[in-house]
Amino acid sequence: MMKRREFIRLLGGAAAGWPLAARAQQGERVRRIGVLILYSQTDREGQARVAAFLDTLQRLGWTEGRNVRIEYRWSAGDAGREKASAAELVRSTPNVIVVSGWTGLAELKRLTSKIPIVFTQVSDPVGSGLIASLARPGANISGFQNFEPAIGGKWLGVLKDAAPNMRRAGVLFGSDSVATVAMLHAAEAAAPSLDVQVTAVDVSGGEDIERAIATFASQPDGGLIVTPHSNAPANRGSLILLAARHRLPAVYPFRYYAAEGGLMAYGPDQIDQWRGAATYVDRILRGEKPGELPVQAPAKYELVINLKTAKVIGLNIPPALPPRIKIRVGHPGVAGRSLIHLTSSSCSAYGPQTRFALASRPKGRR
Repeated sequence: MMKRREFIRLLGGAAAGWPLAARAQQGERVRRIGVLILYSQTDREGQARVAAFLDTLQRLGWTEGRNVRIEYRWSAGDAGREKASAAELVRSTPNVIVVSGWTGLAELKRLTSKIPIVFTQVSDPVGSGLIASLARPGANISGFQNFEPAIGGKWLGVLKDAAPNMRRAGVLFGSDSVATVAMLHAAEAAAPSLDVQVTAVDVSGGEDIERAIATFASQPDGGLIVTPHSNAPANRGSLILLAARHRLPAVYPFRYYAAEGGLMAYGPDQIDQWRGAATYVDRILRGEKPGELPVQAPAKYELVINLKTAKVIGLNIPPALPPRIKIRVGHPGVAGRSLIHLTSSSCSAYGPQTRFALASRPKGRR
């Protein structure tokens, strides 16, 4: 049997530890974050975004497994899976949900008005009816915008500058996405001044995209604009291959398209948006209201041209784009490809918020 003296010593030691344990538990209250991502779990672009998010969270004092627990859902651009995953996350009642893409955000908005939501990679959230305004989004939503509708006309201008003989442009959009429909209309509005005829190619309803692109390419002097519809990232390999097969110059919304073999990309740095999302999550977890946090627009756009792809499709990139743009050539060694990055001190060529930056590619990233 345990002696009385040993029992008292054991009890005293345990009692001494109770306040420490209680203080640790109070100081390390675990918060829960839900993350809904439009990439597949094996997509390195999705992994890069999560890595940037986690790194920023940790710098702000949030460490997964210590004071925060994160539950991920990967939709791979599948609208049905995205909606089901949104419902699962809402049922789990996390402290905040981070979502990428229009489809997931629209579903979360429908499902909850209480759980704070931080979005990334969403275009024209005001025009899409997802928030009240950029300055004061209202309700339980805030985040980081990709594009405004006018980008459709700018993409057409960028493509025409790179391929002056283009007379026809196929715009890949989604009729289920208000933002990409608006981008299509902006391209149509800009087309007469550029002597280009625009053809709409809807990618939202499961149509045979390969056949649609082949039909479009059967006539000469064509080019493609790929808008940021939520199913495009998961299918980007096929889109890039189809454009190359039919020797169609194409412009895409994000740099990784060009890094993976697309001709050119013009858009913001999405990795930076995920860092920003982490700062908004931090502010919300510390008591700020999402509806009072302004929606952030990109501070910088990149225009990247893949020289190897240009050669493969028989396109000679003009030695100079409009005189407002100065060309700097980099050889970052992206999977054996050379990329041109355009920089400019004047932003008037492609819009007042555009700034072209020369950015080297770290090994193993984008």
